[in-house]
Amino acid sequence: MSLQRPAQDKDNQSIASQMQAWVEQVVMKYNICPFARKEVLADSIRYQVIEHHKLEQVLTSLIEECQFLDNHSEIETTLFILPRGFEGFYLYLDLVDIANDLLIEQGYEGVYQLASFHPDYCFDGESQDSAANYTNRSPYPALHIIREASMEKALAEYNEPETIPERNIAFAERKGSDFFIELLKRCKHASESKE
Repeated sequence: MSLQRPAQDKDNQSIASQMQAWVEQVVMKYNICPFARKEVLADSIRYQVIEHHKLEQVLTSLIEECQFLDNHSEIETTLFILPRGFEGFYLYLDLVDIANDLLIEQGYEGVYQLASFHPDYCFDGESQDSAANYTNRSPYPALHIIREASMEKALAEYNEPETIPERNIAFAERKGSDFFIELLKRCKHASESKE
C-alpha cells in the first residue's frame, strides 16, 4: 500500500496485507465501522507493523507514529500493528491503558484517540466464545490511532452514532462465531495469495 513504510521483510508485508484484508473484507464490507469505506477508497489508512515487542520501545514507536500523523495530514488514520509480544489479551489491555495515559502525558489528549483490536478480544461480561467479541477481533493485536477532529465530524454527520456498537453486536450474534472465524481465515489466505 502506498502509505505504508516499506516493510522490513516479507513477514511484515504479509501481516500488513492480512490487516488490510480484514479492514476491507470485514470492517468495511459488513459496515462494522461506517466510516471505514471513505478512508479505504481514499487510500488514507496507514498499516504500520511494529517490529518491537518490549513495552518501552512500543510506546516510543507509538509517539513517533503520532508525530508522523502530525506531519502527514493526507493520512487519516493508522493501524499500529503489534504482531509480537502482545498475543496475551490481558497483557495487551495493560498496553492500551499505558498508551492512553502516554497520549495524555505527551499532549495528544483531544488530538488522537485509540481503538483496540485483538485476536482474542473479549468484552467485559461476555464469554470468550461470544460472537459479540468479533466486532473487535482482528488478525493481529493493533491500536487504531484515530484523529479526534475527524471522528467528531464523522459522528456529527451520522444519524444516531450511539447505536453503532449495539447494531454491530446484534449483527455479530445473528451471524455467529463460525461466520467470523471463517472471515478471519480468509483474510490470512488473501495475504498468502498476494505473495
